Amino acid sequence: MTKSEKEIIYNLLKSADANINGYRRDKFANPPEFFDDQEKPNNKVEIANQAENIQKPEENKNITQEINVPRVEISEGGLKLKDLNEKIIRCTRCGLARTRTNVVPGQGVENPKVLVIGEGPGYEEDQKGLPFVGKAGHLLDKMLAAIDLSREKNCYIANIVKCRPPENRDPFPDEQAACMSFLEAQIHILKPKMILCMGRIAGNKLLNLEKTMNELHGQFFDFNGIPLMVTYHPSALLRNEELKVPAWHDLKKFKKALEEMQ
Repeated sequence: MTKSEKEIIYNLLKSADANINGYRRDKFANPPEFFDDQEKPNNKVEIANQAENIQKPEENKNITQEINVPRVEISEGGLKLKDLNEKIIRCTRCGLARTRTNVVPGQGVENPKVLVIGEGPGYEEDQKGLPFVGKAGHLLDKMLAAIDLSREKNCYIANIVKCRPPENRDPFPDEQAACMSFLEAQIHILKPKMILCMGRIAGNKLLNLEKTMNELHGQFFDFNGIPLMVTYHPSALLRNEELKVPAWHDLKKFKKALEEMQ
């Protein structure tokens, strides 16, 4: 396929994606650079291998997920977390690769009780290459400590997207889709007992839903056999302290369920 043919298909898909998700095309990240099939761009970083199809619900699937996005290959022998993180660091799947300072694969133990998932890195995370290290991160550490969890001993912390969206905006649907197979591979490798999603975007993406935080928080959902709860993002608690009470109730319910599993 030629470069021009790829650009035409890409633009058609972006238009369809924009119509479905309610975004104007001019708001999306800059498109990737295309090449004729016979050309081999010498200076481009190799994109991660084609992935196995991890089972997901059929509803609300993003067009970019179904057509454009390479998956992460998990061989019969199993992909190691270190190898996966190296693939994530080299990723150039979406426009966020052009504006990032550092990629933020995740941080924590490799056999966690709990996988904590946010929406994406902020400024401090982009500078340091680590998840949840700014003000919201310090609050998250306190929230986890209150229910006997920490990234040092029994948690792994990751995000839907691994690169910071400019100005800390919400990640666009195509950016989330481009990163989703990395998160699925992390879940496959880490095999957490439970998942705690911080905020509406992370919860809706994992569950393929379109719900408000009032509809999501404090409830248990099933993610491929793993109990999942959504609670308020620490950034929301910093903006509105009244949300700390329902967030604390969510965490106590989460702790009780985790204890019952042990």
